[in-house]
Amino acid sequence: MIRAFDTFTLPLLRRLDAEDAHRLAISGLRMLPPGKPRPSDPQLAVRAFGLNFPNPVGMAAGFDKNAEVPDALLRLGFGFVEVGTLTPLPQAGNPRPRLFRLERDSAVINRMGFNNDGAEMALRRLAARAEHGGIVGVNVGSNKDSADRIADYVRLIELFAPVASYFTVNVSSPNTPGLRNLQQPAALDDLLARVIDARERVRKNAGDSPLLLKIAPDLTLGELDDVVHIARSRRVDGMIVGNTTISRPASLRDQVRSKEQGGLSGRPLLRLSTRMVAETYVRAEGAFPLIGVGGIDTGGAALMKIRAGATLIQVYSSLVYKGLGLVNDIKADLVSTLRRTGRDHLSEIVGADAATITAEPWPE
Repeated sequence: MIRAFDTFTLPLLRRLDAEDAHRLAISGLRMLPPGKPRPSDPQLAVRAFGLNFPNPVGMAAGFDKNAEVPDALLRLGFGFVEVGTLTPLPQAGNPRPRLFRLERDSAVINRMGFNNDGAEMALRRLAARAEHGGIVGVNVGSNKDSADRIADYVRLIELFAPVASYFTVNVSSPNTPGLRNLQQPAALDDLLARVIDARERVRKNAGDSPLLLKIAPDLTLGELDDVVHIARSRRVDGMIVGNTTISRPASLRDQVRSKEQGGLSGRPLLRLSTRMVAETYVRAEGAFPLIGVGGIDTGGAALMKIRAGATLIQVYSSLVYKGLGLVNDIKADLVSTLRRTGRDHLSEIVGADAATITAEPWPE
């Protein structure tokens, strides 16, 4: 079914404006017939954050912003889906055009600006599918014009705790002015203290809600020291490394599109994001698992991210170029690697190359 979907949709979507293509892809997924996902190979099962993932390949936040198609994505083979970024109030985001393909680089630049239908609409959708099972995380942020951004995060934790498999606190998007300032030590410590307090307040009625922190790949190593220290001291359940980058590698071929403002994702982000996974892994010292994101478009790239320190991975931009069949390709490659090397589970190789990677020259 996935190959047929890709064969029909990819050529069409690539002819459209990037944001129109995204909207059409969501509409197509909404029309997929119901059914159960094909079981993942047991060797790919992962336990992290107190949750049992059937496989380590997740859909990153940004694709299903409004929680419209999490079950369709789970049926197509994802081990988990992260919806959002959601804000308390509906938000239009930045003016269009705001999403750009860099075809020659297999990359994307976006400056979406947390466009979403708001918490109320997404909450209704997630509540309606609550009995379907599957791991669906909720990525939360603040409204652009909010007078108290931390209060926005607190409110969203309180609202979504009954329906979220886990939360991602997103302080790393480059497209909301001032948002990345929440990665600064004092602000981050206050934010995590308040959202964790909110999570504990609703735990009795809503159950456990693992809380993850999503960071930018553009942090300096000194800044990363502070972020990981605070995350450990506040006992977050995990970190996602990382978001899009505001840097522009010299290797980019599409020099015209690369000048667009916004966050860069896709293949050019692989080396930087993987280096940041390794740097975070050695600083975390096993305190919590990591989700690695950025530039994963093959099974080899997924394996690289896992060996750098990621327990789970997420994809998004690569699907623009390779289609949803990439998910099963990655899973097949991971199983093949395990069998070829005589290992039983991916946990045996998580972080195997982290020390080596952190000793290499900084990626440019």
